[in-house]
Amino acid sequence: MTETKTFRIAAIPADGVGTEVVAAGRAVLDALAADSQGAFAFDWQEFPWGCDYYRRTGKMIDDDGLEQLKDFDALYFGAVGWPSVPDHISLWGLRLKICQNFDQWANVRPVHFLPGVQSPLRKADDTELDWVVVRENSEGEYAGLGGRNLSGRGPGGEVAIQSALFTEVGCERIMRFAFDLARTRTHRKVSSVTKSNAQQYGMVLWDDVFKRVAADYPDVETESVLVDAMSAKFVLKPEDLSVVVASNLNADILSDLGSALAGSLGLAASANLNPERRFPSMFEPVHGSAPDIAGQGLANPVGAVGSAALMLEHFGLTEQAARLHKAIEATTAAGILTRDVGGTATTDEVTKALIDTLNG
Repeated sequence: MTETKTFRIAAIPADGVGTEVVAAGRAVLDALAADSQGAFAFDWQEFPWGCDYYRRTGKMIDDDGLEQLKDFDALYFGAVGWPSVPDHISLWGLRLKICQNFDQWANVRPVHFLPGVQSPLRKADDTELDWVVVRENSEGEYAGLGGRNLSGRGPGGEVAIQSALFTEVGCERIMRFAFDLARTRTHRKVSSVTKSNAQQYGMVLWDDVFKRVAADYPDVETESVLVDAMSAKFVLKPEDLSVVVASNLNADILSDLGSALAGSLGLAASANLNPERRFPSMFEPVHGSAPDIAGQGLANPVGAVGSAALMLEHFGLTEQAARLHKAIEATTAAGILTRDVGGTATTDEVTKALIDTLNG
């Protein structure tokens, strides 16, 4: 009898609908494990960090929170943010604190068009569309360098400086990651997103590194596109896309655009990876905490479940990840959809449909 492989997962639901979709994802993963005939299991530990924790303690995470997390196999995150806490405090205090300190430098955001979900993009009706945005996740525009000064000048006299950081190491590793990913896809192509016509230092370095790295992948088609032109290409010619690699800010914006074109941010999954596995990677849906619908059972769990599938792939459970993707497609194709994609199903009803499909 083969020994059960148990994965230790830190669950951080955090705020708003994060608590609901993490609970849904855990239920689906546990159902998948229960059906594995003892091949694998999940050992969950939940952490209470987030904006409510900040309200009670003045901290988004324990002082030794990173030490508590570092030995887990993965982190399963919900969403961070609440109206009572400024966004820059909640984001930097929890999510970015984890991402940067655990060097989760590769953020992977697939753009997947699901059956039964109407896209606002007419081309999606009769064209097969499927691409992935690879986001540099450790530096760029979100490096957190800069400051606010000269407030002593009086009202209207303060100055704020926000610096973007681009390093050869940071650019090269995310680009090689993108090229390696492209080699696993039917359409072997990497599209680099830049703005070097206006940002003549950091983005020119980005372009230079991309040209150098591309030379090592002669079997992969390449293009370099300005970010404004790429925004248009997402809408006008998305069938030409396969792997899109971009800086922290540009990829953040473009991936949200891609998810909206697929039907809803509620469908979008993501992985924050430390590819060297020196630290645990973190898996989370792209949508935010959605205070307007939190606690009402209206949240779409598909993004969180899709993120769970990315976690399974990270663990090497590729067949189980494929089962989960097929369950998502079967559920949406059957018209079991939450309100954000035109349906009437609740979070629990979609979760139950996913589990029933897996068990069927």
